[in-house]
Amino acid sequence: MKEKFYQYIQQLQDTITSKLEEVDGVAKFREDLWDRPGGGGGRTRVIENGAVFEKGGVNISAVHGHLPETMQKAFNVGDVDFYACGLSLVIHPKNPMVPTVHANWRYFEMYDKKSGAKVGSWFGGGQDLTPYYLFEEDAIHFHQVCKTACDKHNPEFYLKYKKVCDEYFWNTHRNEARGIGGLFFDHLVENETMSMEDWYNFVTEVGNSFLESYVPIVERRKDLPYTEANRTWQEIRRGRYVEFNLVHDKGTLFGLKTNGRIESILMSLPPHVQWIYDYHPEPGSEEEKLINVLENPKEWIN
Repeated sequence: MKEKFYQYIQQLQDTITSKLEEVDGVAKFREDLWDRPGGGGGRTRVIENGAVFEKGGVNISAVHGHLPETMQKAFNVGDVDFYACGLSLVIHPKNPMVPTVHANWRYFEMYDKKSGAKVGSWFGGGQDLTPYYLFEEDAIHFHQVCKTACDKHNPEFYLKYKKVCDEYFWNTHRNEARGIGGLFFDHLVENETMSMEDWYNFVTEVGNSFLESYVPIVERRKDLPYTEANRTWQEIRRGRYVEFNLVHDKGTLFGLKTNGRIESILMSLPPHVQWIYDYHPEPGSEEEKLINVLENPKEWIN
């Protein structure tokens, strides 16, 4: 399974970066191949200063080795070895009318330290949208693509993983969502109804739907006019994005605690950010409209 999934994310990385380069029309992804001292490595691709995308990364990695004690406690396991592979992407657009997007699909295995036998495996991942200005048709489109992918495997998956996403991407210290959600799932293990092959089919279905969920939104919004005030708001909201990634995000913490490549881990951080003291948007403004939704996550599909 690990070879099969790693081959999949290699192909998916190629597909996504090619399409995003086409949409941008100017910038190209820079590629870095890297090795992890403890075992494994990855292929990082970063785009910067484009016509559409100010900064973005689409990274794959496959790392293995001894699971650090801090992560053993987090996973509630003993002294084990691990293998983890996945694709992680974050795209920060230039135009504030275009939302930031994040996605991740990953596979994990653990092995008994003495025998080398596999003692656990699971899939995880998801995709979520972080707008700066709320266009409800974009939110509905993104969630509808997520739902369509889920429905092909189980009609209960969309609502289940949408709820998990809303709960996970929640900045507890701000009491607001990072964005308008999408899907988030973790520890997808073999059970009575789903084999690991079934989970593979589900996770790759979601991965394959990513471009359909995001690119039409980019195409609709990338040429809209914006002001310096719109840009300032975008940078303030980016600050909240940074706060979540550095304070709460499990993937970031896992990378930092397993001696991951720091440039790849922090690739998700936007290039221009502001923290303005005690900032509040004008009452009745488009900015306040976004905040109202972030403080009270809603159902986008009836």
